[in-house]
Amino acid sequence: MSRLPIWIRQHVVAIRAMIVLTLITGAIYPLVVMGLGQAIFHDQANGSMVTFHGHVVGSGLLCQEFTDAKGNPLPRYFQPRPSAAQAASGGSPTSPGTSKYGCDPQYSAGTNLGPDSATLARNATGYKVAYEQMYHVSASQVPPDAITTSTSGLDPFISPQNAVIQAAEVANARHLQLATVMSLVKKYTQGRDFGFLGEPRVNVLNLNIALDDLPGR
Repeated sequence: MSRLPIWIRQHVVAIRAMIVLTLITGAIYPLVVMGLGQAIFHDQANGSMVTFHGHVVGSGLLCQEFTDAKGNPLPRYFQPRPSAAQAASGGSPTSPGTSKYGCDPQYSAGTNLGPDSATLARNATGYKVAYEQMYHVSASQVPPDAITTSTSGLDPFISPQNAVIQAAEVANARHLQLATVMSLVKKYTQGRDFGFLGEPRVNVLNLNIALDDLPGR
């Protein structure tokens, strides 16, 4: 029988439990998870980095801006969906000299605007007008993902419908056959996860890299 007072024995047990649990949850478990991640999901565990000609050019999980120095979308590239990150940093879809497709990861966030928000309606209208003008389509042809932002504000994907509409402008700007561009859109269209989760989507960064990788482009 220990001659130590009960309160001391209780503290000793608590300290032992803390040490054991710290080792399990603070060292062993993280190391096991990290090891499994590196072994089984190496690319995802390291940020799904995308390389082009040996250089890292971005992540397949984050959208990127394809704009000129003034923030105007470049017609030779497919454009991502609007980003709430821009709104969070003070921009707006109709501000001159600012990008309509901000992708600043420092401001990753949703807009938190409800369906009755005048700001949400104004932003959607601005995105819709800009899309109609750039791609020469009517209001009824504008896909939903071209005028709405994702929850993170940094969605790297667009819908196949959006990509098909943009393809004609991209082909014209690059002096390519539309069929050539459409073949790349088809190649980089991903189906639903496991065949039933989510929606078909196109990764804009990978598609634009494939365009730049075409011979003579």
